[in-house]
Amino acid sequence: MDIGNLTSAYSDIYASASNQTASKLENQLNGDYSKATDKELMDACKQFESYFLEQVFKGMMKTVPKSEDSSSSMTTMTDYFEDQMIQNIASESTEQSSLGLAQMLYEQMRRNYGLSDEQVPE
Repeated sequence: MDIGNLTSAYSDIYASASNQTASKLENQLNGDYSKATDKELMDACKQFESYFLEQVFKGMMKTVPKSEDSSSSMTTMTDYFEDQMIQNIASESTEQSSLGLAQMLYEQMRRNYGLSDEQVPE
């Protein structure tokens, strides 16, 4: 198997995984949360914040000039690993030092769904 075919396979796998992540989040956010537990609601809000951060980071990375002397296969592999790194950073940022977006979304959803005022999960 040559590097071009391998790169193409990784590219297809990455695109599929990215679409699945977005679809999973969309399906989760379109669900009926009136019967959701506090943990389920906060998890959905954290996933949204992580996805939002990921998109912001990707937008920022587009402003960084790229080298023109790299081969097509190396560029694809670099892009794949760069996207994986961005996803991990966004996820870790949400878990360790949240922007507060998940908390605000959580509180708004609790108000919208009329859920009881129990202890807010951290």
